[in-house]
Amino acid sequence: MRYVGLAWFLCGVSLHRLVEYRADFMIGLVGFLLRVGVQVALVHIIFSLVPSVHGWDYEQVLFLLGFAILARGMDKLFTDNLWMVGGFLVRTGDLFRFMIRPVRPLFLVIAERFFWPDALGEILLGLVLVVYAGSRVGLGVPLAEAAVTGPLLVLCGALVFTGVKLVTASLAFWTTTSHPVMHGANQISEFSGYPLELYGPVLRRALVWVLPFAFTAYFPARYLLFGERDEVLWSPVAAAAVLAVGLTLWSTGLRRYEMTGS
Repeated sequence: MRYVGLAWFLCGVSLHRLVEYRADFMIGLVGFLLRVGVQVALVHIIFSLVPSVHGWDYEQVLFLLGFAILARGMDKLFTDNLWMVGGFLVRTGDLFRFMIRPVRPLFLVIAERFFWPDALGEILLGLVLVVYAGSRVGLGVPLAEAAVTGPLLVLCGALVFTGVKLVTASLAFWTTTSHPVMHGANQISEFSGYPLELYGPVLRRALVWVLPFAFTAYFPARYLLFGERDEVLWSPVAAAAVLAVGLTLWSTGLRRYEMTGS
């Protein structure tokens, strides 16, 4: 309950910061909308030339893209400060200011900035794409079932994003900086917004077994659109597994951490 209270208070602080720095929010939102707008435009151009791609039509791919954006936005809203660990906190020794406080360092690092501005835009746009595309193509499961399982699958997808981010950020304890690795994993996660059938077998296996981004959108979308349940049942397992690896690396690295010299 203590951590719940702290999280509630720090969420309020982050919202106050958001209100104070409106330009920061607008810049992040506009930048995100431009990036996603290019993605949506690319999908539209492709499907203006062909009716379907590997059995996926235009609205179904929009649904898949929206679901990926929604899960990514939920992760970014609360945990994007982990980028600071891989970027400079370990390298400069600033991580020690989180270690000397009477609260778990990982919680403090994450909670230093909740409510990233562009994440709110991601969640809103992802929700719009999912609702719009879902209403156009129809769902492969009953609406009541989708209303219950959909948010749970978004949560599982967000936890997969968080787990991969924690794994790659924790590598900084051994390399002093892991920002390039984090950036590379983030770029690979962009593949989650499109059908896996588009990729070669090596990349498909990597997106399922190594960096399990397939569980953030592809398998949930196949379940919601086509009623295919087999793979999606493993979504909580995938989220728990990658989080367990990330927490283990974080705990191990934190125990051996020493400030770097100048």
